[in-house]
Amino acid sequence: MEEAPFFDDVAQGPPNGRALWLDAADGVRIRFGHWPKRGRRKVRGTVLLFPGRTEYIEKYGPAAAFFTAEGYDLIAVDWRGQGLADRANEDRLLGHIGHFDEYQTDVACVIEAVRDLGLPEPYYLLGHSMGGCIGLRSLHEALPVKAAVFSAPMWGIGIATWMRPVAWSLSWLNHRIGRGMTLSPATKRESYTQIAPFEDNQLTKDRKMWDFMVGQLDAHPDLALGGPSITWLYTALVECGALQAKTPPDYPALTFLGEDERIVAKEPVRRIMGRWQNGRLIEVPKAEHEIMMEVPQTRDDFYRRTSDFFSENG
Repeated sequence: MEEAPFFDDVAQGPPNGRALWLDAADGVRIRFGHWPKRGRRKVRGTVLLFPGRTEYIEKYGPAAAFFTAEGYDLIAVDWRGQGLADRANEDRLLGHIGHFDEYQTDVACVIEAVRDLGLPEPYYLLGHSMGGCIGLRSLHEALPVKAAVFSAPMWGIGIATWMRPVAWSLSWLNHRIGRGMTLSPATKRESYTQIAPFEDNQLTKDRKMWDFMVGQLDAHPDLALGGPSITWLYTALVECGALQAKTPPDYPALTFLGEDERIVAKEPVRRIMGRWQNGRLIEVPKAEHEIMMEVPQTRDDFYRRTSDFFSENG
């Protein structure tokens, strides 16, 4: 493991964060972020934060500030294809991956690093959006955590009902005929936060947190990612369908879903959590997709409930 760039100037996290390069088993280089526990609180374990699509380590500086003060180490990762990790296309803004199984290669690499660094056990999963999709698959494959919390998990993609057959058929066809590295229809090449107005955005109702995300990409444009490729869309639809068909795994789980969510599909989340024997769904009033980036009362409630849940299941 070698030191990697870490943009502490925009992270708004604890001052002791760092990043490392990791080489996945297939040779892809990803970036691993770590903030150690601070203060006099007893050691409570390590939170494995699995970010969503387009995201990067520095976005979770505020989350690290909370959890490290609570006695946890926190790690986050730049998945392949985003942040400063290796990208599959010369156009850095195109979000591409060949198959969703590749993310599990990244997960295995992360767990190996967590163990090699001797980070404190027990481990806990915190998965947001696409990270919730990756995380659920990891739980099915025996991820070594005590409990899991999900924020707006991508267990289905927010596509209008009438458009879903079209999305399936067109993504499958273009993937099969070798056009999978083209931009998915109805998406933009640019990063959403850099082209969308704050008014009626789909991420947060908190102007300060919106400006925080915009400012990070303005300061460090190499972190930016635009819309997904057709192959990403196709493989994501396949993976979401497969996860919906499986019996939920045997872990304690708590899932938060915004009442005003417009990016992931809500019904698959409700169905999966309705069958999760040791799981609970909390639908958050007036919240958009980024619950950890929402108005202060919403995000503070999320962090407190998450910490309490991890403590109860340690």
